[in-house]
Amino acid sequence: MLFQQNQATSRLILMAGKSEQNAVVLDKQRPANVAQNSMMHHLNLEDPAAALANVRHEFSEHGGVNMSIEASITFTVMEPENLSRMFAGELGPDNDFFIYSRHLNPTVLNLSRLIAALEGTEAAYCTSSGMSAISSVLLQLCSSGDHVVASRSLYGGTYALLTHFLPKACNITTSFVDIRDLNMVDESIVEGRTKVLYFESISNPTLMVSNIPALCRIAHDKRVTVVVDNTFAPMVLSPARLGADVVVHSISKYISGGADVIAGAVCGAASLVNSMMDLREGALMLLGPTMNAKIAFELSERLPHLGLRMKEHSNRALVFATRMIKLGFKVIYPGLENHPDHVLLKSLANKDYGYGGILCVDMETEEKANCLMNVLQNYTQFGLIAVSLGYYETLMSCSGNSTSSEMNNEEKELAGISPGLVRMSIGYNGTLEQKWSQLEKALSQMQ
Repeated sequence: MLFQQNQATSRLILMAGKSEQNAVVLDKQRPANVAQNSMMHHLNLEDPAAALANVRHEFSEHGGVNMSIEASITFTVMEPENLSRMFAGELGPDNDFFIYSRHLNPTVLNLSRLIAALEGTEAAYCTSSGMSAISSVLLQLCSSGDHVVASRSLYGGTYALLTHFLPKACNITTSFVDIRDLNMVDESIVEGRTKVLYFESISNPTLMVSNIPALCRIAHDKRVTVVVDNTFAPMVLSPARLGADVVVHSISKYISGGADVIAGAVCGAASLVNSMMDLREGALMLLGPTMNAKIAFELSERLPHLGLRMKEHSNRALVFATRMIKLGFKVIYPGLENHPDHVLLKSLANKDYGYGGILCVDMETEEKANCLMNVLQNYTQFGLIAVSLGYYETLMSCSGNSTSSEMNNEEKELAGISPGLVRMSIGYNGTLEQKWSQLEKALSQMQ
């Protein structure tokens, strides 16, 4: 797109379409429900891959098949009288009016459109990390004295944010619940004070599946906003299509796929995302978890094959879990029929993407867990002892002493995290049978 500015009233286009007619627009002088009436076609597409393919393709300024990277942090204003109008929100990105990349950058905006399409939301904003996305959403939705109800089975960093940082720094408190116990969730909501119900679509690391539609009904009956972390299940689950108000991601994981990028995303209503970018009160704008444009470009090139990657992650996880069960190991994987949430996930999941690429094996003690991981990495070369997930190589960690170490022993027990729980993010490098041979050899040694 060539550099141009005009005097048309600005509407912030947060989603992509084949044309502006299809785009969700947000005019600061219109009521919020106008955006609802302009919903993108991709909101009705059940398959996330189809929704991604429906997003407008961005070419480079010279017609290259890949979009250009807008590396500038500040943008020239051709007519000086437009500057005040830009800061007043009258002129914006849909007419090529950009202020500063902490607010909006064209390359990051394009990735945000793709992430919104993936999750089926009106809008999205990409951030510098998953934790920045989570913390910014909670700070936007909650004020001092407000209350959150959250699952007790969460990523350790999120648990620490809710348990320690927000109460101390912001006077925002949290009640932790068994997210499977719908009555407990309902009873924990304090009407008028509880602002957010927060949980993970598939919990880290225990692989508990949340009943998203039922939880949303409970929350919405009491005017509580539902925020779902879908990091473990992109393509597999679409929380917004199941009723969630906000979806957050650590893009660093499956969406990136390369273990080389730290990034996050907030997906939700255009009104929410726009409020988070407000120049005076927006958590994203004022806290500044800005994504680098070069990172946004790289990530946008990886999204088209996310669906293929997720299918292979899921396929191998199911095969390995099934075979490990037959060898007598205690395996936790929602694709197994003996998993308590298997039927639920099957009813909620998008077709053909499987049950996710994470499985856990409970070795009961930390010593046995470390022994298994040592053999798998240093003798059979099945995988790598490393935190994170979504990489093309299998990554393994003992959750209790790593990604859930922010919890004390009692909290880990309540969350269902045993001392010997080994989380495996199953990769797709090598052939399936080659990797199974390596895994089987290590399991045989353990027996």
